[in-house]
Amino acid sequence: MSKESMQKAIVKKVFAYFMMLFLACGMALCYQIFIFENSFAPAGINGIATMIQYKLNFSVAYMSLLINIPLCALAFVFLDKPFAARTTVFALTFSVALLILHFKVIDLSFLSYKTDNGTSTILAPIASGVINGIIYGAAIRLNSSTGGTDIVAALIHKKWPEQNLIWIIFAMNAGVAFASYFVFDLQVEPVVLCIIYSFLTSQVSDNILRGSRQKIKFEIISQESETISREIIAKLKHSVTVVPAKGMFSGKEMEMLICVVQKHQVVAMEKIIAAHPGAFAYSSVINETLGNYDKIKYHVFGNPKNK
Repeated sequence: MSKESMQKAIVKKVFAYFMMLFLACGMALCYQIFIFENSFAPAGINGIATMIQYKLNFSVAYMSLLINIPLCALAFVFLDKPFAARTTVFALTFSVALLILHFKVIDLSFLSYKTDNGTSTILAPIASGVINGIIYGAAIRLNSSTGGTDIVAALIHKKWPEQNLIWIIFAMNAGVAFASYFVFDLQVEPVVLCIIYSFLTSQVSDNILRGSRQKIKFEIISQESETISREIIAKLKHSVTVVPAKGMFSGKEMEMLICVVQKHQVVAMEKIIAAHPGAFAYSSVINETLGNYDKIKYHVFGNPKNK
């Protein structure tokens, strides 16, 4: 590995750990502002810790440490070590940040969103679900997690890889939602708020993970394949793969064009297709592209050119 490559790798690692610190502080702030003051439990193991704090006044910060330290130790033994290290940094920072807020070393109580003063109850799980969904997604993209349920699910998945990870996490969150009915004075509302929080967190984190990687694949059948290909290359800066095709009803020899574009380029692609009435096309969503999708240097018609 060259010196430049080593320096880039070090910078990338340092940035990842810095981001885990930032994300953990963001989650602690979200708990303090939206969750603790509004009598509902978020998803996962921190949801259990929140219910314990509500009933026994035992801080989520301490409970999170008691739960996550052994889980992180197991992650170091059985899972990827960089994953375990970053998750440990997140868990420790989250607890420290919660303690700082709890003891009002930094007093941010004026930001707390309390529903007992007439404001909408549902906004607390919506806001916290969206924020923590962003944090979950960002953590996973950094080859890490927020600890707790994520580590448990990863350990179960490693032992039984045939099990669906989404359903494992869902089962754990469902248990938290069910338990919250009994913890919060036999009320249905905390259960509903927990479900809303869990749903939004999952949806937002999933969009964070897939949204930037999703592409749209077009397959176009036309007798004007060369003209359409040139337009795609000129206007969208994407290359095209040409595959021989034959219409079995008409018996005509044609060509099928295959092109993968960004989501924001769909309308431009549709305009190109619409300009050729004889063309038939369909599209599909691709969750991820691999290889040299963003690094192709040559177009199918000859001259080297950056995409």
